[in-house]
Amino acid sequence: MFESSQIILTTCPDEILAKQLARALVEKKLAACVKIIPNIQSIYFWDEALVEKNEYQLLIMTRDSCFDEIKDLLKEIHVYDVPEIVSLSIHHGSTEYLNWIKDYVQN
Repeated sequence: MFESSQIILTTCPDEILAKQLARALVEKKLAACVKIIPNIQSIYFWDEALVEKNEYQLLIMTRDSCFDEIKDLLKEIHVYDVPEIVSLSIHHGSTEYLNWIKDYVQN
């Protein structure tokens, strides 16, 4: 049976943490690739105040079975009290790309 892949999203306050998280995930073979998108604008409520912040968005390409381990690693390293950690299932994609994710990421 073919295991599904997913994209896990998280945000970081700066490039240093974004690269630290990305490297840790790829080096541990929890992600085949982590894309870092700089300068996204986030607007949200925190501690009863409206917050507007520039952040870095991480797109983590991985297998479904790695979600819990990635979630634990992100919580361990992340500086936010409540980091964004959400996953999006990949329903369709290039067979070659999805096979690359499957082949690189640990079982």
